[in-house]
Amino acid sequence: MKIEAVELRVVRLPLVTPFRTSQHSQDERIALLVCVHTSEGEGWADCPVSPGPFHEPEFLSGSRAVMAEYLVPMLMAAPGVTAARVQAVLAPVKGHQMAKAALETAVLDAELRAKQMSFAQYLGAVRDRVPVGVSVGITGSLAELISQVEDYLEQGYKRIKLKIEPGWDIEPVRAVRQRFGPDLALQADANTAYSPASAHRLRALDEFGLLLLEQPLAADDLLGHADLAQLLTTPVCLDESITSPRVAAAALRLGACSVVNIKPARVGGYLAARAIHDLCAAHGVPVWCGGMLETGVGRAANLALAALENFTLPGDISATARYFTEDITAPFTLDDGHIAVPSGPGTGTEVLPGVLDRLTTHREILR
Repeated sequence: MKIEAVELRVVRLPLVTPFRTSQHSQDERIALLVCVHTSEGEGWADCPVSPGPFHEPEFLSGSRAVMAEYLVPMLMAAPGVTAARVQAVLAPVKGHQMAKAALETAVLDAELRAKQMSFAQYLGAVRDRVPVGVSVGITGSLAELISQVEDYLEQGYKRIKLKIEPGWDIEPVRAVRQRFGPDLALQADANTAYSPASAHRLRALDEFGLLLLEQPLAADDLLGHADLAQLLTTPVCLDESITSPRVAAAALRLGACSVVNIKPARVGGYLAARAIHDLCAAHGVPVWCGGMLETGVGRAANLALAALENFTLPGDISATARYFTEDITAPFTLDDGHIAVPSGPGTGTEVLPGVLDRLTTHREILR
């Protein structure tokens, strides 16, 4: 397959409500979209980088630049590019996992559309709909938090994730557990906000019967997570730490986690995500699919991934209405706590040209 052009688009999507974590707050999603035009058709991908390098090392203008100056020219110069070869072709460029993942995903989308094969079929999905949870940001009060959780449960979400940080941890978790009872599937996400010295405070979360505690320490502190996991009865889950199959293998070997959150963009794409899924399955470690405020393009691909066998916990994929009043694809809706896995060719979803053009703030075509 010959890549003839790559289109980069920046789109601005207002969020339904502001979303705050321990690391940052945002009231809109500024998304970077990639469309590859090939000899066999086109494919789309979502590169879920943030505008600035405050949550991840990669950021929007940097990803645009590395694609335009290095990654796209390398792909265009390579003969017979397939999704399986993208990472090898781009290997001379160090880092930039999300940019590489977006290009690989767009090539894979084009490749599968030409073959009339879905992402779900290609990845090895075993179900046609997946249970989904919802991530609840840090709110201004406990009353506001309880109200939000109640609303999401009424909508049918199967699992609640609370964002926490020092000073907003024990009390919000206690309040939600007391209000909604021991049967609520509840977990907490620290987004790297704590240090090993906070172990005593994190141990206080053990009494609430959480499904897991997600990424309490710094992303590069695998040893610290291994030590912490020995002190807690709550399972430790890694998210920001998991950047590749190799790192995932090291984390499992060290005992740094007993659950893994797989974010395809962070690990280098859906092929690497599938490899991590297989690795964790071989070690008896459950996985789930995290979210990065993707547009419908990325949401569709994540649903296909979450339909693999070892994705045994509800992911953060959520319905479109959780984040956006308007998206660049048809909305994904909740049905009894589940979302259907797209079955059409490629990601199985189509970009809406009129909406895309209206929400686009920047467009460039690389030839």
